[in-house]
Amino acid sequence: MSDDETLIEELLAGKHRALARVITKIEDRSPGYRDLVSSLHAHTGNAEVIGITGSPGAGKSTLVDKMAATYRERGETVGVIAIDPSSPFTGGAVLGDRIRMASNVGDMDVFFRSMSARGSLGGLSTATTDAVKALDAFGKDKIIVETVGAGQNEIEVVKTADTVAVLVPPGSGDDVQMLKAGILEIADVFVVNKADLDGADRTVMELREMVEMRDNSPMAGHHGADTIDIGGGTDDPDGDADGWEPPIVETVAKSGDGVEEFLGVLADHVEWLKETGERQTQVEKRYAAEIRTLLREDTATLLEAEIEARGGLDQYVQQVLQRETDPYTVADDIVEPLADCVRKRREHEDDYT
Repeated sequence: MSDDETLIEELLAGKHRALARVITKIEDRSPGYRDLVSSLHAHTGNAEVIGITGSPGAGKSTLVDKMAATYRERGETVGVIAIDPSSPFTGGAVLGDRIRMASNVGDMDVFFRSMSARGSLGGLSTATTDAVKALDAFGKDKIIVETVGAGQNEIEVVKTADTVAVLVPPGSGDDVQMLKAGILEIADVFVVNKADLDGADRTVMELREMVEMRDNSPMAGHHGADTIDIGGGTDDPDGDADGWEPPIVETVAKSGDGVEEFLGVLADHVEWLKETGERQTQVEKRYAAEIRTLLREDTATLLEAEIEARGGLDQYVQQVLQRETDPYTVADDIVEPLADCVRKRREHEDDYT
């Protein structure tokens, strides 16, 4: 049995050291990591994945800490992936050594990992999806993905999470206005954290007004449901209660106030996903997006190798500068061998069908 096979066997047997090693291989993109992830795939599909995003200062880490503690009190196991900003020098997580998950220190059934965003949109690296699979295969009941909170690009979180919660701090009209730029559309749940501070009521009101403006829009969370109505009911004239109604929950994560209600809303959303069949649709879209991403990455790697084999890109750049050729012609020329191989293989397969 190879070392990687032993590693997978130990991970599936519930050994946290093996889980940590697998995620390290995934994050570092070590040789053989793809085979590891492929081996884990058959054991996934059981965990609930929750995305926590929102503007900096909204209290995401504190809320995630309290969420994990509450799930553990219920006897559920938890995995947390915190996406931190990338160091411009090392590519590593610059906040990776910070003190987090304070109330869960020493609890082996809360697995915490800080990962580098590596410049990926929304603070989510491609490795995050694979790390979630590792936690899922390990048997974690809940997996929480906390993003860095970098603005509208947080939409990337929906590629990983079943349910997305957007946190908004109270008393900041600018933060609510920022949601108009794109984050508003991805929320399945809105959380006004630090609700004991001045301005919380106004923030809730502004969020409610903004969401109600979407009543005629096909944007209900990241599922694209048709109806939205905060506070109960739908505006569906046929009376079909198919659309998820993203609620607004108030929490004080530091004291734990409102956390139980928040987790209840998350559970309601998961139940809605199952009852409506949206869970299956969501998973299908997620895998389609993942396959496209991998194809883009693999194709880019092949083309980079082809460019290097031809002596590098600089010569083409110089030819373009001298008006001897143009970027489109260069791209066609470099892609041609790859396209030719694909075409010949397809024709060969067609001869035997």
